[in-house]
Amino acid sequence: MLKSFISFALSLFAFFAVTAQNGKEPVVQISTNYGIIKVKLYNETPVHRDNFLKLVKEGKYEGTDFYRVINTFMIQGGEVKGGGKMKTLPAEIVPGKYHKRGALAAAREDDLVNPEKESSPSEFYIVVGKVYEYDMMDRIGDRMGYKFNQEQKKEYSTTGGAPHLDGGYTVFGEVIEGMDVVDKIAAAPVNGETPLEIISVKMKVVE
Repeated sequence: MLKSFISFALSLFAFFAVTAQNGKEPVVQISTNYGIIKVKLYNETPVHRDNFLKLVKEGKYEGTDFYRVINTFMIQGGEVKGGGKMKTLPAEIVPGKYHKRGALAAAREDDLVNPEKESSPSEFYIVVGKVYEYDMMDRIGDRMGYKFNQEQKKEYSTTGGAPHLDGGYTVFGEVIEGMDVVDKIAAAPVNGETPLEIISVKMKVVE
């Protein structure tokens, strides 16, 4: 088991080592029937970055869709064929990478079955979020046992986000173009949290 994991990790490193050169952050284009979204992937979360790039390059996201939509919260996709047989990813919860509006993060099972906060190997979400007042963030932080810094408070009180997810999920990138498309998807008609029409996804690495 350990040998196979080490081999997998080394192959990812060898294949994508170039992405970390000169501090350049890779960019992935997500094409949907609502428009195009571009996301950059953080070099501070190399396991998630390289895994996402690998899945994109292998075409694993072709034919998938944004299957879960909650307006003012997030849109979720990445349910790839055979994803349930793939290994979970170790959490890479990095200070300074939080759930601001437009954040790209990894979905996961809840704490009861996943206390280590390991990420889904393929499923992701993009934060739409909403604006929070400072006192509300303090109450959220108290419930979570988490202290928001001034940068987070300023971001959440102006641009918005989903502060209640901070410290619990790996944020590994952010939207750099097409946030208006994310908003359109988030506002799509739904039955519960399921869009009434298929919101198709195609991806490619563009930088």
